[in-house]
Amino acid sequence: MSSGTTTATRAEYCVVACAEAWRGAGEVLASPMSTVPTIGARLAKLTFSPDLLLTDGEALLIGDVPAVGARAQVVEGWLPYRQHLALVATGRRHVMMGASQLDRHGNQNISCIGAWDRPERQLLGVRGAPVNTLNNPTSYWIPKHSPRVFVERVDMVSGVGYDRAAAAGPSATRYHRIPDVISNLGVFDFETPDRTMRLRSLHPGVTVEQVVEATGFALTVPDDVPHTREPTAEELRLIREVIDPKALRDREVPAA
Repeated sequence: MSSGTTTATRAEYCVVACAEAWRGAGEVLASPMSTVPTIGARLAKLTFSPDLLLTDGEALLIGDVPAVGARAQVVEGWLPYRQHLALVATGRRHVMMGASQLDRHGNQNISCIGAWDRPERQLLGVRGAPVNTLNNPTSYWIPKHSPRVFVERVDMVSGVGYDRAAAAGPSATRYHRIPDVISNLGVFDFETPDRTMRLRSLHPGVTVEQVVEATGFALTVPDDVPHTREPTAEELRLIREVIDPKALRDREVPAA
């Protein structure tokens, strides 16, 4: 960033990393499922992905980019549940979900913790995770990177990872793709020969050792790990003044 600008916060690096997940996406529906990804999708729409489709979080396609929590002033269309499912089935959506557990192959759990026949904790349930992961690009946002989330083996598979998709055959792998996993520590992908998780970039102020310690499985770490892209001055203005003036991003990712 140029001299005289304010240093970006960890939350703002996370926002930019989430926005990058939709770079070059074209006219597809962005479905962010948390505060930071929502800000990221709106930032992408206002900058390098103007064709991205956004919703109000319920049943309306919106034509403007309101601040988080504000009502849209421009409505482009109605997107009832059945039409939303049609978009999913045809792959015209890139969803960014959360995960209570995520393993090295990208299998996600949002259903329960513990053995299936007697779980210790009941969570959301499988929801739409299997359909999401088999029909359209599915990325993940983890606001607190820890070994409790990044586990060797998930207690139950909700979202399908690369190993299970491969085992199920061509019908499962045809549209299966997990482009990005973004946490408060860095950005990860599965661009390895065995399709296991790789560290792609570190957020500034984070070390490789911190990431390895906070991950409950063997992570592929390149010899030279770059830092996550720095937000531009214009992106910071949009984040702080237009999209998230109430700084809700800092509640999800507190200052390091």
